[in-house]
Amino acid sequence: MTDLAHRFTADSVGRALDLVGERWSLLILRESFFGVRRYGEFARNLSIPRPTLSARLKTLVDAGVLERVDPVPEYVLTPAGRDLFGAVVTLMQWGDRHLAGPEGPPIRLRHHDCGELADVVVACRHCGGEITTGRVTPEPGPGFR
Repeated sequence: MTDLAHRFTADSVGRALDLVGERWSLLILRESFFGVRRYGEFARNLSIPRPTLSARLKTLVDAGVLERVDPVPEYVLTPAGRDLFGAVVTLMQWGDRHLAGPEGPPIRLRHHDCGELADVVVACRHCGGEITTGRVTPEPGPGFR
């Protein structure tokens, strides 16, 4: 097996967590995915301290995850931000399975194409097979040092 020890200092998971791994950032993204765009809506829905909200929004805008659109300031997802939807939904589904109370998950997602409740899986774009820890092997990528 190839030595992938570099993953502890230069991996994409670590870089992504540096940007969106903080609680408020993920909750801002969740709200964005479900249509929240205005500062006051984020503040109200999240009960987040306003200085924290301002700082997190600035970070997400500076990183290209959200875009601030004027004249009435709104924060909209960029393509990079929309690409985080799968990660957030997967995290939500994990929380529903392992952390929800006896009454069940607080939010469900209905899939528009088939009308069923969505059960998210990570799948291979080439063959459609499910991606699990036992079905993949890490190997050096183009950024390997």
